Amino acid sequence: MTGRGVRGAGAVLVAAVLAATATACSDDGDSASSTASKAASAASSLASRGADAVASATAAAQDKLNSFKDGVNASGDVKAGATATDKEGHATSKVTVHNGGDSKQSYGVQINFRDGHGNLLDAVVVTVDDVAAGATKDATARSNRKLDGHVKAEVGKALRH
Repeated sequence: MTGRGVRGAGAVLVAAVLAATATACSDDGDSASSTASKAASAASSLASRGADAVASATAAAQDKLNSFKDGVNASGDVKAGATATDKEGHATSKVTVHNGGDSKQSYGVQINFRDGHGNLLDAVVVTVDDVAAGATKDATARSNRKLDGHVKAEVGKALRH
């Protein structure tokens, strides 16, 4: 996890502890420190699961890209559009591929979804098959899970094969 990702997870943890401390005056018998400790543990677990989900998505994206045999770097041929949120809460981005070559090509494109601080939230691979020579073709990248807040899509890697 990057320094920013650690700071982001730390901010979640601090917010959870503060929220728990503020509501710790309850009649359930738990002390304020016990409630804060439980909240800190829950926030830490949540941050860990988020990091695990990103690591899993990144590994899956890399495996998918590795399946493209004899792929050539084609990052300059691909653009990721602005993000939107679909009705299920997943981030989406229009991916545009331009084949400047003289024969039909297919592309494997890794799209990284990042938050406003640049932290990686998710990664997916979009396959754009049979792009004619000199033509442009669009596809849609969709995050693996719901993403909140300001999300930006970027091309992580692109291979022409």
